[in-house]
Amino acid sequence: MALAGIWGTAFVAISAGLEHFPPVLFAALRYDIAGVVMLAYAAYAVDDWYPSGRDEWAVVVVGATLLIAAYHVFLFVGQQNTTAAAAAIVVSLSPVLTTGFARVLVPSDALSPLGTAGLLVGLVGVGVIAQPDPSNLLTTDVVATLLVFCAAAAFALGSVLTRRLETTLPIETMEAWSMLGGALLMHAVSLALREPLEPSTWTHPEAIGALGYLALVASALGFLLYFDLLERLGAVEINMVSYVAPIFAALVGWLYLGEVIDATTVVGFGLIATGFVLVKRQVLRRAVGQLRRHKSSE
Repeated sequence: MALAGIWGTAFVAISAGLEHFPPVLFAALRYDIAGVVMLAYAAYAVDDWYPSGRDEWAVVVVGATLLIAAYHVFLFVGQQNTTAAAAAIVVSLSPVLTTGFARVLVPSDALSPLGTAGLLVGLVGVGVIAQPDPSNLLTTDVVATLLVFCAAAAFALGSVLTRRLETTLPIETMEAWSMLGGALLMHAVSLALREPLEPSTWTHPEAIGALGYLALVASALGFLLYFDLLERLGAVEINMVSYVAPIFAALVGWLYLGEVIDATTVVGFGLIATGFVLVKRQVLRRAVGQLRRHKSSE
């Protein structure tokens, strides 16, 4: 629950910070700080805090490019024109897309008809949130939702590729170097876009608070909680965080930013969650069975 709260409110911090920072530079600055903190933690917590060999550096490159740079560039640019809750809901499609990419890259492990239906239901949920107008598909809201969807797709593809590149590199090390590499890539994109930054931004409490929260709480502390939960609970429970985070994003976004969640956004969230259940039904069934056996043995 704590991790869902941290990652859900991160979307609100992004919306607040975007009032002061240009989007790509904002994301880059976030991971300048988070990357240094995570590298210090990796140096303290694990022996292999520095990648070695082509395969380990390949994992870092994939992580930096897709999990950090592409994901956050699409997310921060898209979230300029959508609510924190809507962005969190679209991003919650990532576990479904991850399964889809995994099946495409491993044809022998194809999705079942029900799993394919789940993927399609999730995509329909994104469409419901975007509410595209057939006469004008390039409206600001539709483009913003599409960009956030691209963020979810980049993260899903990066997750699949990093798992396929089998190495012994500790996840803490991979995350730290991916953050630093991703920050460097985003700085390059920001320079190419010639994003302006007002000097007064550095004296604005909301701007500094949003940056500090995202870098230290949502990224550094959030990923440390993620590592701990992944080891203790497993991937299924971690995926469920994606479906609790939008609730926090909606509540805090309403309280702090005055964002209103309409009925179509709620319906879209329901469809995406349904798609997740259909795609992950067998894993969820096993997880529930294990939980029941554990309780019965107590």
